[in-house]
Amino acid sequence: MERVVDEIEAELRTRGKVEIPSREVGELVMDKLRGLDEVAYIRFASVYRSFMDLQEVKHEIDQLLTREKRG
Repeated sequence: MERVVDEIEAELRTRGKVEIPSREVGELVMDKLRGLDEVAYIRFASVYRSFMDLQEVKHEIDQLLTREKRG
């Protein structure tokens, strides 16, 4: 996890901005989690994207499964 945080920090530093919108940070975190731990990704995404019902969670899981099948 520490490595992932370091990677996110490095990515943000390369952008050369003084302020980074929280949306950009959230998207970077989701991208890293998606490749690292799909369950952690769903947990984070459900809070970050404010899923309101199971259909939204199911849709996100279906997208993960589709990506997994494509390789």
